[in-house]
Amino acid sequence: MWPVIRNVTHPNAADLWGETEAAARSLDLRLQSVEVRSPADLGGAFKAVTSARPSAFITLADGMLFYNRTRIVEFAAQSQLPAIYPDREFAKAGGLMAYGPSLASNFRRAATYVDKILKGANPADLPVEQPTKFELVINARTAKALGLTIPPSVLARADEVVE
Repeated sequence: MWPVIRNVTHPNAADLWGETEAAARSLDLRLQSVEVRSPADLGGAFKAVTSARPSAFITLADGMLFYNRTRIVEFAAQSQLPAIYPDREFAKAGGLMAYGPSLASNFRRAATYVDKILKGANPADLPVEQPTKFELVINARTAKALGLTIPPSVLARADEVVE
């Protein structure tokens, strides 16, 4: 059972959960939804994760969870639990690994939209774009602290390894 910390108030919460469940099914993994609605819920979420006695956990993408990433990463370290997160800032804060869209790339793309709008383009006429650049960031210090060896083939695929 893999606990998944997720903010159910996120506008795309149902879609994110559905996609995560579909991916888990394809790998024959069972997930446990650990739902939060605010930072005040994180303590209860941490207890739920710990009581599940998992070998690892997942955190889904969300602004509130991103803002509380240090608290989530500290929980993982104190619990000696590996975790995967949705973006590089979690790994930079001490999380084991992150895989997700490049925020920097998305912000650069957003700037082109701002430029077009400021030049008179109608926002309704601009196409919706999906992220095209994804990145894998691995924190080698955290792996060592958890007693994990990351295979060289995975390290070679990483966009960044935090030493």
